[in-house]
Amino acid sequence: MTLNIDSFPVLETERLVLREIKKEDASSILNYLSDAEVMKYYGLEPFNSLNDALDEISWYQSIYNNKTGIRWGITLKEQGIVIGSCGFHNMVSQHFRTEIGFELSKEQWGKGIAAEAVGAIINYGFEHLHFQRIEALIEPPNRSSQKLVEKIGFVREGLLRNYEFTGGKFDDLYMYSLLKQDLDIKY
Repeated sequence: MTLNIDSFPVLETERLVLREIKKEDASSILNYLSDAEVMKYYGLEPFNSLNDALDEISWYQSIYNNKTGIRWGITLKEQGIVIGSCGFHNMVSQHFRTEIGFELSKEQWGKGIAAEAVGAIINYGFEHLHFQRIEALIEPPNRSSQKLVEKIGFVREGLLRNYEFTGGKFDDLYMYSLLKQDLDIKY
């Protein structure tokens, strides 16, 4: 399992286009990543400037270029504006596993958009990137993300105590996983 892709894959669902995030998307990203509620479980402080958004885009490009991950911009088909992102990071080729991450503009919460986007990339990951295991690390108070991954079929394996140090404190994280043979997408 390696990220051997000639060009950045564009994924389409019923309502969404998942595409590469470019520097031109920085103001859209700043719009939702400057929101404290969106950033509550992101592991970073809310963004304050266009440079913060450009740094995030540079990280997306670096994980893709280094073949350690891939991050898609979530856009509504009729609009094309980035309203969130989702993707894989910390890919471990020799073990056919990766972690998943996602966030969405607060204006789009509760519409099933995140589940639709995550379902699309999970299918892509198992079919084209040949993952065996996809992991999601989620803070215990983040019930919305837990419900989303559970709906897709992820299994909570346990609690990783004081696993991350973000925002000046240690955070516990639930470890969720989805194995290729568990996949039963309901989209």
